[in-house]
Amino acid sequence: MLCSNIFAQYPARNMIWEDKLKRDVGFLCDSICAGRASGTAGATEAAFYLMRRFEKAGIMRMNGSYAKHFYAGKGTIGHNICGFFNGSNKNHSNEYIIVGAHYDNIGYLDGKMYPGADANASGVVAMLSLCDMFSIMKILGRSYRSNVIFVAFDAKEMDFAGSNAFWRMLKDGEFTDPVNGNVISPKQIKMMINLDQMGSSLSPLESGREDFLLAIDGKKSMENSLLQRCNSSYKLDLELCNTYYNSETFSKLFYEKLGDHAVFVQNKIPSLLITSGITMNNNKTRDNAESLNYPVFKKRIYLIWHYLEYMMW
Repeated sequence: MLCSNIFAQYPARNMIWEDKLKRDVGFLCDSICAGRASGTAGATEAAFYLMRRFEKAGIMRMNGSYAKHFYAGKGTIGHNICGFFNGSNKNHSNEYIIVGAHYDNIGYLDGKMYPGADANASGVVAMLSLCDMFSIMKILGRSYRSNVIFVAFDAKEMDFAGSNAFWRMLKDGEFTDPVNGNVISPKQIKMMINLDQMGSSLSPLESGREDFLLAIDGKKSMENSLLQRCNSSYKLDLELCNTYYNSETFSKLFYEKLGDHAVFVQNKIPSLLITSGITMNNNKTRDNAESLNYPVFKKRIYLIWHYLEYMMW
């Protein structure tokens, strides 16, 4: 039976509640962010919001700044927002996990704004939630074997220009560990987790349950996976699937090519795509904050946090 003091058992969960999630999604979908198209004033507003949230959570700057600028093509300058979570103050590790989510969307078309709540304010808000959860655990004295590099990718809608630019910078030695000043190399990346569309229940699995999640890692079975064990051990009981709706072809396509994780997969970095799938709201003006399922969204974030904690021990 699930213990009644679940939030005392897992204090990080106290950092996440449904109204907070909706407020964060709502800001990113607001007219001030104007659909977050790369290179626009709206995307800049979103970027500054992310930087403020990183700073509030104690996430460190990398190379003196959260913003990493790159040329995205078509005359557009993109801005990846990168932050660093130090796993341990006493025994600093040279092992890193990357958690990413793209924050750009398509902006305005024909005078109409495309808010991009599920695609991908949801993934960004999940990432910010993880920052808050690790922040409180650090305050409570928890140490981890791995560090986390949080990345809000820009220009996903421009042929994944942001994640490709991040990889080039990593490969070229442009990222240094803010704790010890050492260059971070691709060989030190333990894994990459991509959070892309996580807030909807509009495309369920065959059972029709709302509380489901797709976690695609290129493997054929999830039965004994760490994610499944966390799902069971922490009584979250989400319906998990490690393929794209049981399609081998689409699973391979989404894992190897369609996402900000793809450049990491192509460079032999173990990667995990976490998503609630494409819905009929994708690239529609109705992809707004009200369309998401916040109770389920919260449970998905809990699962990712528990999984990530285990990966870092």
